[in-house]
Amino acid sequence: MTIHVVKTGESLYDISKMYDVSISLIVNVNGLKSPNVLIPGLSLYIPDNYLYNRIYQIKPGDTLWKLARRFDTSIEHIFTVNPRINPNQLFIGQKVIVPSPNQMSIETVGFIFPQANGKSFAALNEIANQLSYVAIIAYSFSENGDVYLEADDSVTLTQSKQLNIKPLLMIRNFKEKNFSAELVGKVFENSQSRQRLVTSLVNIIEQKGYEGVSIDFEFIPPPRRKDFISFLTELKSFLGTRILHVNVHSKTEDIPTNPIIGAYDYKAIGEIADIVAVMTIDYGYPTGPPNPIAPIWWVDAVVRYATSLIPPQKLQISLPLYGYDWRISDNKTTAFSALGAQNLAISKQTVIFYDREAKAPSFKYWKNSEEHIVWFEDIRSYVEKYNLIDYYQLQGTTFWQIRLPSPQNWEYIKRNITVLK
Repeated sequence: MTIHVVKTGESLYDISKMYDVSISLIVNVNGLKSPNVLIPGLSLYIPDNYLYNRIYQIKPGDTLWKLARRFDTSIEHIFTVNPRINPNQLFIGQKVIVPSPNQMSIETVGFIFPQANGKSFAALNEIANQLSYVAIIAYSFSENGDVYLEADDSVTLTQSKQLNIKPLLMIRNFKEKNFSAELVGKVFENSQSRQRLVTSLVNIIEQKGYEGVSIDFEFIPPPRRKDFISFLTELKSFLGTRILHVNVHSKTEDIPTNPIIGAYDYKAIGEIADIVAVMTIDYGYPTGPPNPIAPIWWVDAVVRYATSLIPPQKLQISLPLYGYDWRISDNKTTAFSALGAQNLAISKQTVIFYDREAKAPSFKYWKNSEEHIVWFEDIRSYVEKYNLIDYYQLQGTTFWQIRLPSPQNWEYIKRNITVLK
């Protein structure tokens, strides 16, 4: 796997000759609008046939010989990419790169807003092999616990089954186009309303043929922490073998009184749910100070805390398929797809910088005498996150959301990762 970072004066012709790949392949894989316009700092994914670099965490009793056997490789290959490693002084938790013919295997969940006009099918069809599940964002609930449809899910539901992607009913505590703490709080504090929500959900799942449910309840009032666990327990008992997928806000410590993260009891949720997805996105958030969307040091800290309470084989992280553009004067924020952000940089003929600590790209530009800064994701930042998944042996990842173009990400998965179905 090769990533080429464009230098001043380079052309796509030069780069194609350097790696012996066609210009058209580079253009398509990276979503470039034109083969004739590049900018310094632009990262290009160059497909190749090299061994996969697996990221392994040393455990008690490990030796390089055992690693070579486990990954069907050689000690010599391991030494090549880890030149400073001392085979006699391996330590627990040490990160080792292991060149291997064996791909990492994960499960993935793509979130999608359903559309009846066929656009959702086009999005799904293009990346069907890279998705284990699709969570269809179409449901909310009333104050008495009745689940209702916000958008017609029938077409997307049928399409996902045709494409061998397991559909999950995604439900949110949405009211008037926003997450409502009051709504979920009222339902959870009343045992009858809570039970009605469970029954209503399960009925729809069974009637429509969903494979399970993806829960996205945000800003749950902290006093309802135990009620949330009761709800999940009741729901899972009715779901049986169907999937219970629970999305939770990221945190690095438990603060039960915090209005954003306080209601999430990681340990209890991990004992009930089949899959727990920590939302490792929006570290830099709209209208807030400009920051990376998902800096790797923060994602790593969240995962270290989460895996101390939730089995890694149940845990997913979230990958953002987008970036944010902040107007520096007042932090007014506009969202772009990852590809949209990349091509905005190219159109502005600016320079993309890469933060070595955050492992994230950014660029600045001027519009109508106003300076802007954009933080987004590219192939470099995605690979860092997949390496983290491999290192901690996590269950996989979610993608928000799959109608946002990110060709580098999907091409990387197609060529380097086995997605379990």
